[in-house]
Amino acid sequence: MKRGITVLLSLSALLVVAYFTASKWAIRHEVITFHDAQRNNRAVPVYIAVRRDKVIQADAGMIRLPVAVLNPGNTVPFTQYSFLQNVFAARGYLAISIQNQLPTDPPMVTKVGQLYVGRLPLIEQGVANIKFALKSVRKVEPNADYDHLTVIGHSLGGDVAMYFAKEYPKRIRTLITLDNLRVPFVTTGKFKTLSFRSHDPVFKTDPGVIPSAAICKKDGITIVKTDFQHNDMRDTGAEEAKEKIRNVLEKFLSKTDTDDTDIVPIEASVPEEEVLAPGPVPMYVPVPKEYEPSRMWKLISHWHFPKARTAPDTSKVVAAGKD
Repeated sequence: MKRGITVLLSLSALLVVAYFTASKWAIRHEVITFHDAQRNNRAVPVYIAVRRDKVIQADAGMIRLPVAVLNPGNTVPFTQYSFLQNVFAARGYLAISIQNQLPTDPPMVTKVGQLYVGRLPLIEQGVANIKFALKSVRKVEPNADYDHLTVIGHSLGGDVAMYFAKEYPKRIRTLITLDNLRVPFVTTGKFKTLSFRSHDPVFKTDPGVIPSAAICKKDGITIVKTDFQHNDMRDTGAEEAKEKIRNVLEKFLSKTDTDDTDIVPIEASVPEEEVLAPGPVPMYVPVPKEYEPSRMWKLISHWHFPKARTAPDTSKVVAAGKD
């Protein structure tokens, strides 16, 4: 009898500890759709993940939340990077994933001979979405650092992230890309960069995008070569791929979150002196059927979250202005 009571009390104590631990680390997930009045009321959905206890501390004036901005790949729903977003949220970031493409947008078409093989309009659209989304989210979560960003992107989203860093280097704290293929790396040495590279016969990096090993070392750029496919770098990818990416990302953030002085890469593989050779470029990026543009928005619209709302009034007070 006494042993049973002891076991019961022990279990109760563990449950109490687990409850308070879960409460402390609980992450709030929320989807908000803003509308940009200066771009024909364009919808800009954002998926926010943030620790509840950190929001309380920020609202009390104790801290300012660091901000991470995630940019999805071509036609990939913005909810498909939770394996990354939750890493940032758990570390105390206000993690914002932006839906840069809408089903009403024209499909991405490769135009050989043009800058970034014709991707520039989509990339500039993504940059405009980042600027507008940050101004809009600031109205909802004002106690965060929107001037020193960690910007992340996969594939086309990686090109958006790199181009944003090129245009607004003073707003970048750290830059993380997953297989960006078109926009060359920023080599100013002003911020740390981490980039995961796939080993994919279809998705090949354009020549001149990845710097040499010497430049990477000088400018604090870490290149992580993997054996994974391009499309493994999202929630639907192989568990092994996501686990490796998370582990390296945690190591990278453990360094950058505590050290903002020396711009040096973390220990990881870097490319050879020769840049990667270009490969065949598909006219349309291969996308699984469930993420085709015609069905993408239906998936996004029916995704279930603890909270989901629109912000119609924000279009009147939060417009994409000049930086």
